[in-house]
Formats: sequence, structure tokens, C-alpha cells
Amino acid sequence: MTQNALPPHAHVVIIGGGVIGASIAYHLTRLGVQEVVVLERKQLTCGTTWHAAGLLTTLRDTESQTKLSKYTQDLYDRLEEETGQATGFTRCGSIQIAESPEKAIEMRRGTALARVYGVENREISASEMQEMWPLADVSDVHAAFYFPRDGRANPTDVTQALMKGASQKGALLLENTAVTGILKEAGRVTGVETERGTVRADYVVNCGGIWGREIGRMAGVDVPLQAAEHYYLISEPIEGVHTDLPILRNPEKAAYIREEPGQKILLGFFEPVAAPWGMDGIPKEFAFDELPPDWDRMEPHIEKAMRRVPALYDAGIRQFFCGPEAFTPDHNYLMGEAPNLRNFFVAAGFNSLGILSGGGVGFVMSHWIVDGHPPMDVWDVNLQRTRPFHNNARYLEDRIVESLGIAYQHHWPARQWETGRGVKRSILHDRVAAAGACFGESAGWERPNWYAKAGEPAVYEYGWGRPNWFQRSAEEHRAVREGVGVFEQTSFSKLLVQGPSVETDLNPLATADLAMPVGELVYTQFLNERGGIEADVTVSRLAEQQFLVVTPAFTHTHVEAWLRRHLPERAVVTDLTGAYAMLNLQGPRSRELLQTLCADALDNEAFPFGAVRELEVGYQRLLAMRVSYSGELGFELYIPTEFALPVYDALVEQGRAFDLRHCGYHALNTLRIEKGYREWAHDVGPEDTPLESGLAFTCAWDKARGFLGRDALLKKRDAGPYERRLVQFLLEDPEPQLYHNEPILRDGVMVGATTSAAYGHTLGGAMALGYVRAEGGQVDRVFVESGRFEIEVEDRRYAARASLAPMYDPKNSRIRI
Repeated sequence: MTQNALPPHAHVVIIGGGVIGASIAYHLTRLGVQEVVVLERKQLTCGTTWHAAGLLTTLRDTESQTKLSKYTQDLYDRLEEETGQATGFTRCGSIQIAESPEKAIEMRRGTALARVYGVENREISASEMQEMWPLADVSDVHAAFYFPRDGRANPTDVTQALMKGASQKGALLLENTAVTGILKEAGRVTGVETERGTVRADYVVNCGGIWGREIGRMAGVDVPLQAAEHYYLISEPIEGVHTDLPILRNPEKAAYIREEPGQKILLGFFEPVAAPWGMDGIPKEFAFDELPPDWDRMEPHIEKAMRRVPALYDAGIRQFFCGPEAFTPDHNYLMGEAPNLRNFFVAAGFNSLGILSGGGVGFVMSHWIVDGHPPMDVWDVNLQRTRPFHNNARYLEDRIVESLGIAYQHHWPARQWETGRGVKRSILHDRVAAAGACFGESAGWERPNWYAKAGEPAVYEYGWGRPNWFQRSAEEHRAVREGVGVFEQTSFSKLLVQGPSVETDLNPLATADLAMPVGELVYTQFLNERGGIEADVTVSRLAEQQFLVVTPAFTHTHVEAWLRRHLPERAVVTDLTGAYAMLNLQGPRSRELLQTLCADALDNEAFPFGAVRELEVGYQRLLAMRVSYSGELGFELYIPTEFALPVYDALVEQGRAFDLRHCGYHALNTLRIEKGYREWAHDVGPEDTPLESGLAFTCAWDKARGFLGRDALLKKRDAGPYERRLVQFLLEDPEPQLYHNEPILRDGVMVGATTSAAYGHTLGGAMALGYVRAEGGQVDRVFVESGRFEIEVEDRRYAARASLAPMYDPKNSRIRI
């Protein structure tokens, strides 16, 4: 399988001979790609793959990762027959254990969503678990969940099989060939340098595992991952252990358990406080190496986990293994094309889930390379969700302490990361902190999520019922609906696009018509060629040759890269995010309050909805935009950073007469969901079109030169009808909480899942948005109004009102008062 000659050119060079690199090679060759070369610094599987536990459990936190794992199982199931290479694959099933009512709630929500995606599972009792696992202690099992099609495989054998399959179709594996540099020209990768010479290439894929960050730095691409110690032990043989025992996952003991060949047990750990490794670099000769285990640090975790199978206390430990694995700051994979280097792809940072997702990753990445886009929405693992600070060495070291074990922690609604905080703080941070802000983090920004009253602790208390901040957020919500509230939203990214022909250059990227007068703004989308939504933004015309694009902080890298790749060189994109603070004044009294601070006319004639005006407030000058994400009259105030403090102080002081309320992002979410406003990456994304998501009103169908994605939309619009649409829901029972990812049923049949949710304090119940599908039919007003809709929450179904139009102010009168 291994060849010695180094070719001068390859269509695709894959760096790294682990399961991910082998899978991408396998899938590329299945798509007919020729000249695929895999470069491995030492030997196949020698980094992380060889010591992986080989678990193949399907349930994941997101739809995309669940689909990746489901595809992987199906691939491994047929791989041995196809290639002739054994994989050790077996469908032994898995059981996930809940020791507490809270974990059981989390699992019931997760398993319900899994069923939406075709993952077979059922809840079982402690006694049923005992029958499946006679050696297990079930005395503390509150609930258990069985996945009969889960399994395990031998990681080395799987990788060998994938590579053999790739080689049978012409792929070339070169071992003992370390990459020493990345070649690039004019913003595009052109090949690699190795210890044995140079290989020119059209595409390069970084599958370097724990070396992924280092390889990224060779290319000038941020690949934020960090190696950490990962542990498991293997027991001596134990009577009663056999190959059909399901995998046990025990999150509250931070452990997993499976049979190891020879009647042994493998007991693995995802401890909540981990140990980063290799911060000073990975030894050059590192291959098939173990790390010295820290018995003292791990002993409490070993003791706790062994309680699940007491026979482990009496059996000897044959091996206590410690090896490095790569983890990312948010515990999601890093996949896709680099934002700043064309044709340089990354598939790394799999957080100990590389074997589990390897087949699916190969499928997605191969299509991404060949087709120019992934075959499904994978935003949650897209490399372009990251920012440069994520690759900071100190940040990675601190965050990975928490990131390793996060998968086995409680996945509370609104849970906040505790490590790596305080990366970015607005100039107004201390002011809003003094006002009682409880901060959350997004793209490194510390942002006020809700405000505590004086004397109350501004801290989260997690749970599945109404949270401790529910009442405070409700008060903020009502202040915006009835009076006036102020949101500190400096974190929003602000990208200035300018140039001699900027209207001509930018207009074809937007669904709306940007041929508008100076001083106007529009809400619009940027679409891909398939008509899918790549960005959901506002665009303001500041001058004849200047437009300002505003987008949420977590989309910054993606939107900036999209603009730079689709605009000609004469158009200049400048990041102004740090130059401006932003205060969002919302509510029916917002105009009245703002008018007391400036002499400029703010009435509808002088300052209509969709207008942009320069205002003088005190001694300061700022940019005001008449726009709303709350469904009320409102103004976004973009304030030069040096002016932000005096403007804020004046606003708060003057606001006392108007009962001005500080409001956080939780309240903004409840307001926007009541109004039916979409959020990118939750309700819309690259595989959702404006037609299905109810955003066709943004499309200027007949504008000069059209817009990217228009032809695909017209084809879909003319073909009609739409069998999938985004629908708004309101639970009739005011007590349950919705968070998102809940199954949607129509007349008892599962038809979709919620995409975002919050409590509608004005309408009096939990609300959600979610896509509904009518297989072979159409989702229209008749379909929605004639059906009996329910949303499943913790194994109970709750009746829900459904509507294609916003339930709050459907005529948009309040934003225009």
C-alpha cells in the first residue's frame, strides 16, 4: 500500500495518516478524483488514531454531528466486505446512564431529537439495564437510554481498510514523509514542502491531528486546537464479560465502559478538569508514544467510575493508558476551507470523536473539495466560526482544561463557559456591570445576557425549569414592549466596504437592491449559488462609495471572508468593529428619550424606518440607524469608541425620567422570536433558502444584474410548491419551557424540529421557530391552519398554535410608529 516515489504534483495532498486523512482519501477516490496523495510523518495511525477507544455512538449535540456519526456506522458496517480488510466493527449497542432527574430530562430531550434524525433508541429501566449488563451496579440509575445500533470498531483496522480502499482506486500513501512547509501564491495554496522534496498541489488538506495547529501556522491559517492528556485503563480478564455487552456511557461519573477483547474491560475518562499537553511543542520523533499517567490526579475519577462495575475493584489493572488527543475551544470539530487561503482545507480537532465521525467527515470533506461546498449544513463545525484569538496559546491552554470534559457535563440551557473568559470587553463593560449585568460570551466578547436587581447576585443557576433570571428577563422584555430599553451590542461586527465602483461590486451579492440613496439601510441576505443563505445582515449606505455591513459577532470571519472572496480587488473591506460601540435603544418611548438628547428631528418624516442619520448628542457625534430586531420602534446608535462613555452616561441619566431599563441578549431573543425574526445558524443557513424561510420579501427579483443565487431561487419558486417551510409556534400551556431542538408533530406524525425557542412574555407561553415538512405535499397556510400541532418536551406532547405569519404585530406597524 505504501509507495516510495514522491510525485512532483498531486490534485489533492492530504497531510496526516490517521482515520480522518484516510477517510478523505477514500471518499475522494470514490468521487473519481485522481492524484490523491496522503503524506504521513511517520506511520499510518501513529498519532492519535492508534490508541482511540473505537466507540461508535450516534447521539450527538447537533444535527450535523449526528448525521456524521450515523453515516460513519453505516460505512464501517460494509467496509470490510468492500476492501477485504477487517475493521473489528460490531453493533453491540450502547446505554447512556442518567443518575439524576436533571440528566434524565436532558437525555429525554436528546433522544427525542435523535429520533427525528432516524436514530433508533428507547428508554429502559434500571432492571432492563441490569439484564443487559449483569456486572453493572444499577442502584443509582435514575434512567437509562438504549441505542441498539451503536457499536465499536478497531481504529487501526478501520484506518487500514479506508486507506486500502483509497489505494485500490489509485490514492498514494507516503509514510515517513514529514511536511515542513506550505506553498502558496496570490492567496491560494499551491503545494507542500516535505523532508523529501516538494509536491505541487491544487488542494491541500490539513488532517494533522495534534499537529494540526502547527501545520496551520505553516500556512498562515489559524487552526485552534490543543492536545490534552486522555486516559483509559484496561482490566485483567473478568468472568462474565463478553463481546455483546453494550457500551456504557456514564456522564455523571465522567466515564465510558466497554468490553475489551479477552474478557477484559476498557474504562475511559472525560474528567471535568483536564491536563493540556505539548504546549512547548510535540517531540519530533513522537509516534505510537504513551504519556506518563498522573495517578494522583486521576485516582478519584478511577475510584468513582469503578463503582459502576464493582468487579473492577477485584480485577487487576493490566494497563493504565495516557495519550494525547486534540481538543478545540468549543468542543466542536474544525472542518472546511480556510477563510484566508483558497483551497487549503482543514479537518482536525475532533475532541476524541475522530473514529466515531471519521466516515462522515470523509464524505463531507470530499464533496466540499469537489463541489466547492459541503453536502449539508455543517456550520457548527466550520473552521470559519473561529476568530484569531481562539488560536492564542495561553487561551487554548486555559480553555482546553474545561473543553475536554464538557461532553460529559450537564448540557444546561444557556450554560456559559467558565474558562478563557474576558477576551474582549466593550469600553462600556464596567458601566453595564455596575448596572447588574450577568455576562455571557460570544466570539470572545463579554456581553450582558440579563441584569440582576441591586443586591442580587448576577450569576446563573442552571436547571431545566424556569431559570433564576426568568423574571428579570421578563421585566426587560416588557420594558421594550411598553416603554424603552437599552441593549449594549458593541460586539456586533461592522465591516466597511468601499471603492470607486462599490455599488456595482456589492449589489450582486445581496438579495436586496443596494442602489439606494446615501442615508438608507436595508435588511438583506447573501446567498450561495444554490440559493442558500450564507449571511443575514443589514447594509447601510454611508456615502456614494461606502457601505457598512453589520453582522453578529459569531459570523464575523465567515462574512468577512465571503465579502473578500466575492468582491473584486478594487473594493476594500475594513473591519471597524473596535472603532464603534453600539447602544440599541428599543421601545415605543425610544424616540421620545433620544429626542431629549439631540436637536435633530427624529419624527417619521425626518427619520423614517430604514434611515441612517448622523446625530449630535451632547458634545459627541454618532451614527443612528432606524431599525429593529425587537419588533418595536428603535434606533441602533453607533458611537465612536472615544465618545461612548459620555453618550452612555447621558442616555442613562436622561433615561431615568422614562424608566429606561437595561436589557440583555436573553430578552432580545424572546422579543425577536415573538416577532418571528430569524437568526442565522439557528433558523436559516447555507441549506435554507429565502423561499422556505419566509424571507423572500428581501429579494429584489428584477434589480439590474440580479444577485448571486437568484437563478436557483427562481427555478425553485417556479417549480413550487414548497414541501418545507419555517413556521412559528406558541404552546397553549404557559408552563413548559422550550429551548430548541424539540420534535414537532402534526396530527401525531413527526414533521420537524424546532430551530430556536424562548418564552413569549407578551403572548404568554413558550415560543419556537421550526421547519415543518410535508412529504410529497406543500406547507402552505391551509396545511398549517388545518393541522393539529404538538411539540414534544421530555416525552410529553404539548398542543401548539402554528402560524406562517408573525403572531406578534404581523403588519409591522409598531416598528414604524
